[in-house]
Amino acid sequence: MLTSILFDLDNTLILFDEARFFQEYFRRIETLFADLMPADIFRKRLISATQALLQNNGEMTNVEYFLKAFNEQSANRRDKLWNRFLYFYETEYDKIKVKVTLPDDLHETFDKIVRTGLKLVLASNPIFPLNVQMKRLAWAGLDHFHFDLVTHIENMSFCKPRIEYYLEICQKIHEPPEACLMVGNDPINDMIATRAGLKTYLTDDSKDSWRVTLDVSEDLLKDQILDIPEPDFKGPLSDVRLVVQRYSENPSVITRTDVTSK
Repeated sequence: MLTSILFDLDNTLILFDEARFFQEYFRRIETLFADLMPADIFRKRLISATQALLQNNGEMTNVEYFLKAFNEQSANRRDKLWNRFLYFYETEYDKIKVKVTLPDDLHETFDKIVRTGLKLVLASNPIFPLNVQMKRLAWAGLDHFHFDLVTHIENMSFCKPRIEYYLEICQKIHEPPEACLMVGNDPINDMIATRAGLKTYLTDDSKDSWRVTLDVSEDLLKDQILDIPEPDFKGPLSDVRLVVQRYSENPSVITRTDVTSK
């Protein structure tokens, strides 16, 4: 029985050039931290600390792990740094120019899924605070929908593509993995949910590259040590509702041979 759907965000619910976006992101955030460290050092620390989140074993939240990796100095220093990050996201983040398009029939798709009563999770990689996740959700015009869980850097202790990330979500929403469907565009970060026991749906709406600078799975891709699982389903985001319909009609017939396509 399907009870819950997890949705990735970037280039799943919103379609945009992530590489271009992060160029502007780095320019603005480096300026705000200029009094604390040179831009090149800041960028290296930000990227390395974000990618280090892959090593978080669940003993602390992602924000605690990030700040420890970013700066090993005193707790007071880490608090100062985090407050500066929060200030950036409150005052400068919205000034970053981003051209966003939406997958076909996005709002109609969500309207139909919401009416099924399934639990909804915004399963965007938790490397940003909650307000940033919600700002980007607003780009899709979906911020008025109720999500049973939004994963962010302060409420999660794992990141994609750790299978523990998906198990932590299932624990938080009180649902078994086999009752959940993960929907996303990333063959590594999203489809790894198969190994946690979830069903998976790989979207093909985005034509943009799915690798970006702030990607905690970068080392896995570089070393080619990860065997990427095949998705259970593949197609445009709008066809997710067909999978939901099939589950509601007869859950036992949903197999990999039922991959949707247009």
